[in-house]
Amino acid sequence: MESKMTCSKSDMYRMKMSHGLHLEISHHPLTMRSVVNLIIAIDRLKAGRMEEVIGTDFRDENLLNVMLESILEERHVAERSSAPSQFSRTGEYQCSVTDRQKRSLVLVKNSMKLLAVMLQGGSDSRKVQLNMSTYLHRDRTPEARPVALGIKDTKLYLSCHQDGDKPTLFLEEVEDNSSLSTIGQESENVRFLFYKQDTGGNLSTLTSARYPGWYISTATVDSEPVEMCQESDSRFRNFHIRQS
Repeated sequence: MESKMTCSKSDMYRMKMSHGLHLEISHHPLTMRSVVNLIIAIDRLKAGRMEEVIGTDFRDENLLNVMLESILEERHVAERSSAPSQFSRTGEYQCSVTDRQKRSLVLVKNSMKLLAVMLQGGSDSRKVQLNMSTYLHRDRTPEARPVALGIKDTKLYLSCHQDGDKPTLFLEEVEDNSSLSTIGQESENVRFLFYKQDTGGNLSTLTSARYPGWYISTATVDSEPVEMCQESDSRFRNFHIRQS
């Protein structure tokens, strides 16, 4: 009786199978491949697929593709727009600046210019001290640090912007120092920023953040204005910057 029932069930399943697809029931432990084959066969039966089955022997790559298609879900990741790049002030310290000829910076107020002057003994009071503000910028290189240069006991800051056909160094009055605490990369205030880069031997260069390749420099002769120059110009571009 039991044998007849078993055969009857087997015949019932066989009648519902698509042409070319055979279902075998085994009492042996099932492997993962067998389980996947069985699931695929059942899904085809449930979906009522009547198309001709090419074959039921799945290769390793077929098995992997089926498992990945079943497990992986499509995800849409929205691209985050990057925040506007900006310079953020991190600190400030006082420093003295001399060029490679040991000339100090002297302020001439009536012309609003800085001169590089070889000071004699007893005239050190003429040289200016700078308040150097340091900034953090996500795109900066470790070798170059953004800084702003203000003249101590004044509201004057060094700036670089276009005058005629080339970048020019200016002294500008900044009424509110807090306006320079954060500077957007596209802001007009970038003209107050310079990249301080150490070149060895306690020397550093100061390059305009707004006009790459333009340096604060001094002339080859004494008592001439501090100006911007390019690397090819015959001027001194290296400075001793000492914290006071």
